[in-house]
Amino acid sequence: MNFSKRRLWIFGAIAITAIILITLLAAPANNKLNSGSTYNRSPEGYGAWYAFMSERGTPVKRWRKPFEDLAKSKDIKSPITLLRVNSRLSFADSFKILFKDEQDWIKKGNTLVILGVHQPVTKASFSTLHKMPMGDVKIDTQRRNNQIKQTQEQLLGDRFGAIVWQENLEKGQIIFATTPYLAANAYQDFRGNYEFLARIVTQSGIRSQESEASKIPNVVWVDEYIHGYKDAEVIKREHRQNILSYFTQTPVFPALVQIIIFLLVAIWAGNRRFGKPKTLPTPAINNSEAYIQALAGVLQKANSSEFILDVVGKEEQLQLQKALFLGQEKLDHQTLINAWLQQTGHPATELEQLLQMQTQKHRMSEPNLLNWLRKWQLIRQTLTSFTNSR
Repeated sequence: MNFSKRRLWIFGAIAITAIILITLLAAPANNKLNSGSTYNRSPEGYGAWYAFMSERGTPVKRWRKPFEDLAKSKDIKSPITLLRVNSRLSFADSFKILFKDEQDWIKKGNTLVILGVHQPVTKASFSTLHKMPMGDVKIDTQRRNNQIKQTQEQLLGDRFGAIVWQENLEKGQIIFATTPYLAANAYQDFRGNYEFLARIVTQSGIRSQESEASKIPNVVWVDEYIHGYKDAEVIKREHRQNILSYFTQTPVFPALVQIIIFLLVAIWAGNRRFGKPKTLPTPAINNSEAYIQALAGVLQKANSSEFILDVVGKEEQLQLQKALFLGQEKLDHQTLINAWLQQTGHPATELEQLLQMQTQKHRMSEPNLLNWLRKWQLIRQTLTSFTNSR
């Protein structure tokens, strides 16, 4: 197998690997969304508590629309309770975490229960049992709210802080819990957990035993929209609002991405960019320039400044004689200085020093040599300015 075919095989393998990775990444992952859903039968789900509420005689309804629809609905009368599980809120400082429409909805006399509010980890034991009138409540978290305010009431907690607490807002109230697994499927053996959450959402009394007849007939809704469950009308509405989002969720989008990547890899493997490769022209070599640069490098390494003084000095003197119309035959320094004074009227101190340095031919340091060249450059500039002004 020659090199070009082997390279094609390598790039083909890279393309197949990229397609597989994109397919895996593009696949929907609803495990985190389903955590806390009443449709979920896994340990973190709430399917068992949903069935418990039905057997208890307090049916729970599932809400699969945006909260705005619930707040604006004229068919659902207050007071009602909305339960949100695993909401991933970062803090719970009063009602600052709520939107204005949520606050207005609570003020009408409704109740919002949020399980899974992020709080700092304390030194409390991870697993604790709490004695409550309805039975022992098992809590598996070290997170506590240790900054309960006067406007808040602790419903469940210990010396490290509150685990469940509530706060009133005009006619309604909001209830927080630091754990999203208060009545998850994993706690089916702890009836106290299920009863505790049931009394929270029905507002039938938390701290004392009450008869079934004294319970307030609150309608209880569980927010399934935050877990990705939507009614058919909501899906149609959202897809109409964002066609691009709908397109990215269909199998066509991953397939299109795979085709684009395959084409790019194929073009790269063929080493062609939509046409035949063009050969870059070979840059022309300037032999004179290359010779000068090579000679300069040798002289620099050898520190042969006297050679440069001799060669460059003679050339500079010859160019100065031509500019002063003195011919090409080498003249003595005094004749050149006199001609400079007569024709330009400028002092000849710098020119006299340059000519003397050229005559001495002693070795110079690199800074002094560069200074000598700059002085010759100033002589040329002075002469050019004088010639243009005549």
